[in-house]
Amino acid sequence: MQDDQGFYGPLQYSQGWIWAGLALLAVVLGWYAFVLFSTGRRRAPAPRPRFTPPSDLAALKQAYLQRIDAVSAGAAAGQLTTRESHRELSLLVRKFARDVTGVDAPRMTLAELHGHPLPATAEAVGRIYPGEFGLEPLPAVADSAETARRAVREWS
Repeated sequence: MQDDQGFYGPLQYSQGWIWAGLALLAVVLGWYAFVLFSTGRRRAPAPRPRFTPPSDLAALKQAYLQRIDAVSAGAAAGQLTTRESHRELSLLVRKFARDVTGVDAPRMTLAELHGHPLPATAEAVGRIYPGEFGLEPLPAVADSAETARRAVREWS
């Protein structure tokens, strides 16, 4: 048995390969942990500020009626176009509803207003809409201003 030089086991891999494999495993596990923790938990919504209803509704109504009159006068004097006047009247009705109820009506569509318990506001804005978005000839600003005044005056 002169040719038998003995049994030699397999050559050992370098220690660098073990560490590279462990580092790759740690990166993959870290990525999964990041994804799970960043998207899995639902954050609590920011607390809404408490709404305080106006203490003097009559004064608030008076202030908005004056603003409606100012828009109407601006349209009559030619300072505002008819469409701008209608847009401003609609915004005033929506802001009045927000100031009285706390509902963010200026950001709502007409359909969303109809879905909320704001029927007078939805009706008034619906009557002013043709002046805001309709085709020419637009309705008279005086008619839309009266609709806005009625919505403010009849609020209870």
